Amino acid sequence: MDMPSTIRLRNGEPAWKTFSKEEYARRIATLRAQLVAENIDAALFSSYHNVAYYSDFLYCSFGRFYGLAVTHAKTTVIAANIDGAQPWRKSVADDVLTYTDWQRGNFFRAAAQCLPARGRIGVELDHLPVDRLQALRDALPGVEFVDISAACMRLRMVKSAEEIEFIAAGAQVCDVGGAALVAAVKEGVPEHEVALASTTAMVREIARRYPGAELMDTWTWFQSGLNTDGAHNPVTTRRVQKGDILSLNCFSMISGYYTALERTLFLDHASDAHLKLWEINCKVHDEGKKLLVPGARCSDIAHQLNEIYLEHDLLQYRTFGYGHSFGVLSHYYGREAGLELREDIDTVLQPNMVVSMEPMIMLPEGLPGAGGYREHDILVITPEGNRNLTGFPYGPAHNIIKA
Repeated sequence: MDMPSTIRLRNGEPAWKTFSKEEYARRIATLRAQLVAENIDAALFSSYHNVAYYSDFLYCSFGRFYGLAVTHAKTTVIAANIDGAQPWRKSVADDVLTYTDWQRGNFFRAAAQCLPARGRIGVELDHLPVDRLQALRDALPGVEFVDISAACMRLRMVKSAEEIEFIAAGAQVCDVGGAALVAAVKEGVPEHEVALASTTAMVREIARRYPGAELMDTWTWFQSGLNTDGAHNPVTTRRVQKGDILSLNCFSMISGYYTALERTLFLDHASDAHLKLWEINCKVHDEGKKLLVPGARCSDIAHQLNEIYLEHDLLQYRTFGYGHSFGVLSHYYGREAGLELREDIDTVLQPNMVVSMEPMIMLPEGLPGAGGYREHDILVITPEGNRNLTGFPYGPAHNIIKA
């Protein structure tokens, strides 16, 4: 039986879209202008973040390849048959071409159908393994493939009004999760039970705000004691004890857009050593937010905040940069690395960028005040300075939880 390598699936009605048609049209028009400026005939995106950013379809790879082909006339999502017509229902692309499993290499046959057979095609070399790039070259031998990943990252770094409103809603969802987390913290309660209470509250809040949204990937990291030493340490079954240092980390994921709330907490009481370190980290957090203004350079912000830690002989305990951009990203995909508050990033802040302030220090076990301290707010750069999207309180006056 001769089975097809590609098909077009249409089933049901189009689903809820994250942004307006005008917003997606703006993104594609800006991208096409970038392609014209670089003398590029088309683009093939392969990353979660760019496929979602331009089409509103957030794929689930599970070992299969996905793409978004953008020519100067058409946009086409390339999806796997295992997903049925869901990519068509969700996507705002002009077309969705589905490849089947009947023959090996059908993704590349699909890509060849959607792209010009000659000229220059932009790809994401930071998301394209060597073997997959070679398979594309084999499928399109008349094409020169050029990297557009950095250029597209820069386009994503400045947010539209719709994006900023959406990120603000995500931050509010995180505040809901934070309140649920604090309410769940009790002596003897395991980390995973606290995290479940927070995540459940956020998922329900997303469902209330966006009834048509796909509910996926929202999560909470709640860490206690030694587990606070890493920002991304997983939840465990450790039971919370009085006097524990705690890390609240609530992550709302809506249509691929990551927002976060992170706070230092203590249960019942904090030692004098812990209080001193906590207050110093909160001072860095306060001063850092003041520096997030148009015209400020990321590297300069990092150097200035380093001085506060140096005054207290704590700089050696800083574990990462002071903040990063927000948008289509998560702990598994996406990263606007050009907008991180680090000593090696010279990007200048401009209005409508969205960036966190999240200083962290970690003192290892055996030292007074041992543990990880981190506060995290999300701020929009405005022409006058910044606007804080995070409403959850921080510091010793608010986050010592009564036992």
